[in-house]
Amino acid sequence: MPHFKAQGYGKIIQLSGGGATNPLPRISAYAASKAAMARLTETVAEECKNDRIDVNAIAPGALNTRLLDEVLAAGPDKVGAEFYARAVRQKQDGGVALTHGADLAVFLASSASDGITGRLISALWDDWASWPKHLAELESSDVYKLRRITGRERGFSWGDK
Repeated sequence: MPHFKAQGYGKIIQLSGGGATNPLPRISAYAASKAAMARLTETVAEECKNDRIDVNAIAPGALNTRLLDEVLAAGPDKVGAEFYARAVRQKQDGGVALTHGADLAVFLASSASDGITGRLISALWDDWASWPKHLAELESSDVYKLRRITGRERGFSWGDK
């Protein structure tokens, strides 16, 4: 960080993942760590917003890693039947190609992404290459961030003071 601040520019790219956006019963530590990484990304981005340091987190997709092998070895009794079944399908299908996350990382490391900061970005599902054209909209919104949704935001008349 001191180096980036001294040069007045920098890029920080962290790995998070889909575990940040959905509960993962029986894999709670994993899901909590992914959510923590996304929130850390948002917080550090706020701390650096005046230093031209962009901080983002990548959700690379379901990769076939040692963690997948550990999930399969643990079995459905430990990780849950639904999560286990998804893991089996992922292993059989080969998982997501590493190139998706790598392409996103290269984009985020380049000047093409200048100003995109504090976001959790899916390598597979987000049209991140088009985001520079929409930088003002992105900066003024909370899209691609973790957030609490209130009842009022979903049209419920109860639950909010």
